[in-house]
Amino acid sequence: MAEHTIKAFDEEIDKLRGLIAEMGGRAEAAIENAMLSLQRHDKKLAAQVVAEDKRIDALESEVEKLVIQIIALRAPMANDLRDVIAALKIVSVVERIGDYAKNIAKRVPSIATNKRTLEPMSMLPSMGQVAGEMVHDALNAFAARDADLAVAVIERDTVVDDFYDSVFRSLVTYMVENPKTISECAHLLFVAKNIERIGDHATNVAEMVYYAATGQTAPDRERGGSGQAED
Repeated sequence: MAEHTIKAFDEEIDKLRGLIAEMGGRAEAAIENAMLSLQRHDKKLAAQVVAEDKRIDALESEVEKLVIQIIALRAPMANDLRDVIAALKIVSVVERIGDYAKNIAKRVPSIATNKRTLEPMSMLPSMGQVAGEMVHDALNAFAARDADLAVAVIERDTVVDDFYDSVFRSLVTYMVENPKTISECAHLLFVAKNIERIGDHATNVAEMVYYAATGQTAPDRERGGSGQAED
């Protein structure tokens, strides 16, 4: 009976990790496609990102139900309990990451009305790439219980914050010098803020992974003005 119980628990944990992996993969794809739709002025791809966010939401609900089932039936202890609780918290954060990608995609039609490329927009793809890589590495750290990789993700958050500060200054300057672009620049500021929040949320995932793997709080990270906690 004990072996049967352990096997059942292991299978549920594997299923839990599989769901989170799928959810994370979809969130990563949403970030990449949202940025591609922005660069290419691709309204069809942007609409696809928005539509596919529903699957991320559904996966979050599925994970929540499975976590409740595991806690109720298996009463996990110590490391196992930390893993299960971390999983519950992480899916909530990943769902928000998907929302930020969706928010970026929703802005594409407004920005795509003008085919010329605004100069400050050139920094956004690189900013989005760093944030996307942080999400990818944070989820890999969770899958591998890799505290060192989690720390590396945490340390990279300042890179995204620095990008945001540069984009913000550049866009404000551009708006002052080119008043006709104010509307488009405002949309791009919104995009930049959403990318910055993706970086923050990837860092939050990494902090949870570090705690689940070590039982200790992750090392403090430096927070700039743009890195203040908010939802």
